[in-house]
Amino acid sequence: MNCFSASDILLPQVKSLEKWAVIACDQFTSEPIYWDRVRKLAKGVPSAYHLILPEAELGTPREFEHIREIHETMEQYLSDNLFRTYPHSYIYIERTLENGSIRRGLLGMIDLEDYDFNPGSSSPIRSTERTVLERIPPRQQIRRYASIELPHVLLLCDDFEHKLIEPIGEKKDRLPKLYDFELMLGGGRIAGWLVSGKAAEEFDGILTEYTAHVGEKYEGIPGTPMVLAVGDGNHSLATAKTFYEKLKSANPGKDFSGHPARYALAELENIHDPAQVFEPIHRVIFKTDPRKLLALLEQTCCADDGYAVDWYIGKEHGTVYLDKSKGTLAVGILQSFLDDYLAENDGRIDYIHDDDVLIGLADHDDTIGFLLPAMEKRQLFPSVIADGALPRKTFSMGHSREKRYYLEARIIQK
Repeated sequence: MNCFSASDILLPQVKSLEKWAVIACDQFTSEPIYWDRVRKLAKGVPSAYHLILPEAELGTPREFEHIREIHETMEQYLSDNLFRTYPHSYIYIERTLENGSIRRGLLGMIDLEDYDFNPGSSSPIRSTERTVLERIPPRQQIRRYASIELPHVLLLCDDFEHKLIEPIGEKKDRLPKLYDFELMLGGGRIAGWLVSGKAAEEFDGILTEYTAHVGEKYEGIPGTPMVLAVGDGNHSLATAKTFYEKLKSANPGKDFSGHPARYALAELENIHDPAQVFEPIHRVIFKTDPRKLLALLEQTCCADDGYAVDWYIGKEHGTVYLDKSKGTLAVGILQSFLDDYLAENDGRIDYIHDDDVLIGLADHDDTIGFLLPAMEKRQLFPSVIADGALPRKTFSMGHSREKRYYLEARIIQK
């Protein structure tokens, strides 16, 4: 069996898919006003907002109440037969982005036996960023009692010959269209077509052939080749894996080969899709002494011919040059410094996608923001194969509003 396969996919049968589909929970964490707008749009109507916990709510009075509501609402939606099931299927997806380009993907499920987020992994599916274990428990609390999952995970294939996803798009007019609508709050447009029966079998065969020869692309690169990489939603997928492993440990000897918790929904995209753009993820540190932080960074991590990184403090800004001898990526050098600094000093870090948002958030005397350069997407697979997972929040697949929206679902409890 392939590491990515067809699934029984649930789609909501609701009057407004625009109010149903909600952006990934880890977006706009420092912009609560965004989630206030989502909450107002979702009030009184079926919405994925009622089934997920925005990270902006972590540590707030809203967190506990929302988690309780999530499990209750899942059961209510299932008892109301809100979902229609499409058995053993994929969904071919076209996402129209802000600039008008179309990003193509295929929704299916991965086998968590073929995925490992731990450092040094040689599994067919690997994390692209280091997993922060502290981010898993709140998600585990939700998944432990959840009857369904809604995915925002984006997988990547290194398919420069465009064999996997693009051929499905060329024959989409012969496939049943499942949805086509505008996403809320500037998220662009999304359309999906059902891929089942013979069309699904054809894809399975192509993926099997692709997998058999995947290592040929990486000859000369140290490390074990991988088939797919987790481009976005690393911590959500790590949560699913951790839950599944705990379930197995608690039931020794039980056959889990057909258990729904062994699998997780994800959308597969091609890193070589022209619409697939890697954006930088910037850093902002709140409630700190920004001058002290900047001085120590310049003292310990900079060199004249280093990587240029712009900084912002209040109305002031400048540039530091990070020493290239300390790493191959500016983000790795900066993140390592910030981890050490914040372990000994006051401050709270957040990760921001858009330049203007970062500059606005840094417009305070106790805050500093860093604008980072983007990595080249062709570096991703060779880098992860050779060196393991990248520093966390190294890159973003598109702007913040171009992240995956929660739309489809899958049963995860027997």
